[in-house]
Amino acid sequence: MRVPNPPRHAHLTKAKNTMLDIAIIGAGPAGLAAALRLHQKGFRPRIYEAVPELKPLGVGLDVKVYAAQELDELGLLEEFRQISVNAKESIFYNKYGQEIYAELCGTAAGYEYEQRFVHRGILQMMLHRTVIERLGEDAVVQGARLEKYVQDAEKVTLYLDHVDGTGSQVTADLLVAADGIKSVVRRQMHPESADPVYSGITMWRGTTLMEPFRDGNTILHIGAPDISSMVVYPIADNFEGSGLTLVNWVVEAFRHESDEDWNQTGSVDEILPYYDQCEIPFLDVQQMLRNAREVYLFPLIRHDPLDTWTDNRVVLIGDAAHAMYPRGGNGACQSIVDGNVLAQKLASFDDPADALTAFESERLTTVNNIVMSHRGEGYEVIRRMVEERTSGNRFDNIEDVLPLDEANAIFSKYHAMVGQKRIGFATDEPTGFRTDDALTAS
Repeated sequence: MRVPNPPRHAHLTKAKNTMLDIAIIGAGPAGLAAALRLHQKGFRPRIYEAVPELKPLGVGLDVKVYAAQELDELGLLEEFRQISVNAKESIFYNKYGQEIYAELCGTAAGYEYEQRFVHRGILQMMLHRTVIERLGEDAVVQGARLEKYVQDAEKVTLYLDHVDGTGSQVTADLLVAADGIKSVVRRQMHPESADPVYSGITMWRGTTLMEPFRDGNTILHIGAPDISSMVVYPIADNFEGSGLTLVNWVVEAFRHESDEDWNQTGSVDEILPYYDQCEIPFLDVQQMLRNAREVYLFPLIRHDPLDTWTDNRVVLIGDAAHAMYPRGGNGACQSIVDGNVLAQKLASFDDPADALTAFESERLTTVNNIVMSHRGEGYEVIRRMVEERTSGNRFDNIEDVLPLDEANAIFSKYHAMVGQKRIGFATDEPTGFRTDDALTAS
């Protein structure tokens, strides 16, 4: 991918960085984390959010070890632990519930930080509360939707529509666009990429309140990707004092085209038949689906990687910059990293033009590679490989279908690509395994 040359920003004037007036569009995890990182470097950004009141909406997030480190550096790790579930192992199954592969996660795998599961809305509210505590009550302006931006050599002007029907204009030195998959800023910056393409795949995302499965710290990957694929993991222990675990599940399958909207509600009736042959010793998959508390539909929309995230005084971060299929659990994590790198660059360069160029140079190619990897299933490809190698039938011995060494190599390459190099990979020590369930299965 092409990275813009410094002259692209040559007309920006120099400024003392900590005095920069920085506007952030979007109070999702990406925008909130960026604000906290910028505040650490001495900036006082202000966030403009379209919704009139933030609420803990959404379902689960898989927070990788490198994102847990980001939260630690923000001084939020202990609080984050209180609202999330520790991940200890990740297990992969075919559509029949036969185990393909397993690996340890987080500190169980030898990393310094945990991998943790959390409800997206609860994480967002923790970040929002912290922004208000550290930056002040006026740090987040809600009910202010961006219509467009206009800029000159000195400033960028935001044209905002407010929930009361009024409009306003806000000027800033820099605009950080963290306004998500339907980014107004991305659409203006890249009109040629304004109309994304539906992949033909829809995701059913839901939660079920239930007894914990296995040890209560396991993520499951189930199914044949060319038919239907499921990911299941716990996101809250003793949810609301119930003594039960709130479990997040995501199912992918082909479906008619629909709008790109996280708030569409759906039904499990369309996906139950995909798992009528799935038998996992410790989880009744069909019962879990039937007992869903909520079900949302989200079509997988293909946003092609961009060749630039900057337009003079404007920069894209998070899903606005690199919307990716929610596979492998790196979308939100990479968005949090964006804010850290951007803050570092703005604090390190006298000229904000150089800072934006440095940010883009460090992040764009790396993250675009992750975007494309997720489009190709990332490490989930092992389930497709097994489906193809067995012609969709049950296997007698997984080692004859997908040798452990081959699976280990696939996973090690993927983890290294996303910035989470596996412990032991450098010394060729095996890091994946098969559980006792797989070894004793007939």
